[in-house]
Amino acid sequence: MACLTDPSLPALARASRDLYAAVRRDAPLVQCLTNFVSMNTAANTLLALGASPAMVHAAEEAPEFAALSGAVVINIGTLSTPWLDSMLLTAAAAARAGTPWVLDPVAHHATAFRRDAVRRLLDLRPAVVRGNASEILALAGGQSASKGVDARDPVQQAEHAARELARARGTVVAVTGAVDFVTDGQREVRVTGGSPWMPQVTATGCALTAVVGAFAAVARADAYTAAVAALSCFGIAGRRANARADGPGSFAWRFLDALAALETDSLVRESPLA
Repeated sequence: MACLTDPSLPALARASRDLYAAVRRDAPLVQCLTNFVSMNTAANTLLALGASPAMVHAAEEAPEFAALSGAVVINIGTLSTPWLDSMLLTAAAAARAGTPWVLDPVAHHATAFRRDAVRRLLDLRPAVVRGNASEILALAGGQSASKGVDARDPVQQAEHAARELARARGTVVAVTGAVDFVTDGQREVRVTGGSPWMPQVTATGCALTAVVGAFAAVARADAYTAAVAALSCFGIAGRRANARADGPGSFAWRFLDALAALETDSLVRESPLA
């Protein structure tokens, strides 16, 4: 898909709709090197979306598999030295093969090991970086109130950092929270919707990163629209699930059902873009 030239919100909503139709049609293969906590949730979310998950992370095969995949997703949540070695090899292999890859820098600012890992991964030029406000603030060199995986900073506070990071690294940055923010350093948009229950359901953010990968697989030339489309699907499905949920448990399964039932034209009809 060619890069979107019309910057208007209606045009972006239509482009998001078309990408979603492509995901449903093509069922792109998304290779996930993700953490132990999120594997099941990420796989089920990709299946509900219409994509095909592959949890292939061993260094002996993951780099080779990257050339077969539509996109690669790298999530450093449960990081270890063998996993990091595989992530670096796989990201490099994806770059050689022209496979877009997405980085989720989970709690990268918590320890020296994580800080070094994410620096090395960023040097391999991910197409999209998806994180919460605290992670993006710290990634851009700012001060964050968070010490771990939880976001302690509002999305609005991370918007400038996201722009600077996108420009410096030549990537798309998606900051997620109550109202998401997406930028490639030039274009930017906010995405509404979702649910207050989302932060109380383990691995929801990690699953969203996997969904960004599915859209990157079909967009390829326009990672910005891919990230917007992914967040739009999450926002609409989250809002629908929230309307009937009684708590985080019922929200979790209702969200999967809502995502599976999401109509392609809802990305225009119920566009969450602002």
